[in-house]
Amino acid sequence: MMKRIGRLRSNKGYTAAPLVVVIALSSMLFFVILWQIARLVIISAGVKDAVQSAVIATSVANYSNVYDGIREGYSGGYRYSGSSWKSAVSTGDVYGRLDTLLGLRSSGGKHIKSDSEGTEFIISDLSVNVDNTQFAPTSSAIRQFSATSYITLEVPLSFCGDILPPMKIRLCVKSRYTPKF
Repeated sequence: MMKRIGRLRSNKGYTAAPLVVVIALSSMLFFVILWQIARLVIISAGVKDAVQSAVIATSVANYSNVYDGIREGYSGGYRYSGSSWKSAVSTGDVYGRLDTLLGLRSSGGKHIKSDSEGTEFIISDLSVNVDNTQFAPTSSAIRQFSATSYITLEVPLSFCGDILPPMKIRLCVKSRYTPKF
């Protein structure tokens, strides 16, 4: 019985206490960083999907202007005007669709998504380029009717306050028109 009491009074276990604290804090920091990376990936994937949906909607909106050149294997956005064909494509209202899809509010050229803690993300610098195919291509390399958009996504980090800069990436989304029949 005296040996057991002697073991309890021993100071051998106190040398491991700082190591346990360091391991616990390190693992907490690792999981917080992992959570932050997962948050950034989820937000950027959601915004890219929404931009893709808005760009596809722009391509579909141009459908009424698409000249059906299936026999020749190409199609493009053209309208017959007078005695000739004129290019007729529109970039549409991608920002308006994004505002509706993501619940954004416009503020000084930027579109902001807010949550209970403040700003969740900001999108800006949208550029939409609609590539119309040639009306009567002469080469075998035929371009398809497509829309390409670029948008800047800025996500403030919710870790370490304002010490770390926000994640800022430029997303590229492409959409092509392919006739179904």
